[in-house]
Amino acid sequence: MTRTVTAKTKRIRAAFQGERGAFSEEAARRFLGPRLEPVPQREFDDMFDAVVRGEADCAVVPVENTLAGSVIKNYDLLVGYDLTIVGEVVLRVAHNLIAPRGVKLSDVRRVFSHPVALAQCEDYLRKMRQQIPSLEVLPAYDTAGAVKMVVKNGRHDEAAIASKSAAQVFAAHILASGIESNPQNFTRFFVMARPDRVARIPMAGKSKERKTSLVFRIANRPGSLYASLYAFAAEQVDLTKIESRPIVGRPWEYSFYLDFVGDRNDANVRRALAALAGAAESVRIFGSYPRAET
Repeated sequence: MTRTVTAKTKRIRAAFQGERGAFSEEAARRFLGPRLEPVPQREFDDMFDAVVRGEADCAVVPVENTLAGSVIKNYDLLVGYDLTIVGEVVLRVAHNLIAPRGVKLSDVRRVFSHPVALAQCEDYLRKMRQQIPSLEVLPAYDTAGAVKMVVKNGRHDEAAIASKSAAQVFAAHILASGIESNPQNFTRFFVMARPDRVARIPMAGKSKERKTSLVFRIANRPGSLYASLYAFAAEQVDLTKIESRPIVGRPWEYSFYLDFVGDRNDANVRRALAALAGAAESVRIFGSYPRAET
């Protein structure tokens, strides 16, 4: 008997940077649930390209971390691709020391992970070095990729720092859990799709509150930034983030990325956006979307 695929059961191909078991895959699963069809990509650019080419329905894009700050590469890519933000995910990041089965904690002499993950586990690694002065801490392109590598290497003295999911994907075991220095470690992701495929991506979460993200450019003259932002204060629009990035080819001039609470169709938001358009050189709205639950 053939089972009909309905809108509720249809698989959604989500591209993300890293190997299976990466934190980005966890974010994708939180947003899409059982509909997720993972499409892992080596680099951030590959993730965006996969969506543009139609090889993925959406991309799950990390944009900021509460400890490491903004993911600058992805802010630059937002401008370079014609994709729309359809949602956001906030993921609690819990790091684990993971090794091939049979490896003991006392055996470990080399630890691999993404540089940001290594920095977030500095306290734990410092304590390890007190016990093992010769310990090597080495960078990898991805947390889950580090687990894949140490399992493939099959050495008795190597481990990686990654998610619990990565240990499950690569049949490794967790030597120590919750090793991040600060438990207030959260990463925020955008879920992005081509404009013509936005309707295919289901909305996640129960929050009725909406957010909007955009980028604008201003002339390099006194008061330009104040004039651009004043309308948001005047219209009682709550700004949640502002990020500046240099404009290529225009030294010491910047684009400003803005997140705020509200939908682009709300009356007060429309007035604020109209005032911004009058003060700025250009404005591009990436999308209005449900605010993530934390």
